[in-house]
Amino acid sequence: MTRILLAVLALAASTALASADADVAKGEQAFKKCMACHAVGPEAKTKVGPPLNGIVGAKWAHFEGYAYSEDIKAGAAAGKVWDEATLNDYLTNPKVLAPKGKMAFIGIKNEAERADLIAYLAQFNADGSKK
Repeated sequence: MTRILLAVLALAASTALASADADVAKGEQAFKKCMACHAVGPEAKTKVGPPLNGIVGAKWAHFEGYAYSEDIKAGAAAGKVWDEATLNDYLTNPKVLAPKGKMAFIGIKNEAERADLIAYLAQFNADGSKK
């Protein structure tokens, strides 16, 4: 039991450290992988996927008018939120959190790149302005 607790604490510490060391400029570069389907900023519009303004801390399926998959709608109904840990899991492999989801993206395997991307996204308010 102690080993499990220590492993969980080590994982939490490494995740917190990764987000503290995140590089927004590198995250902007990482976002280029997302741009075919998503947009951010004041003029962001729906593409194949919804705009990602205000995504960090938002409830699942929060963007009005977008036809989310049943997986994402079920997460919304369960009260799930796109916090940094959940976004990290989703960006690692979207099909783990939403097996029947629409997102046809293999994921980002590099932990630092995911942290950078999340830091980049975190700077956008829901209206697309920067914090």
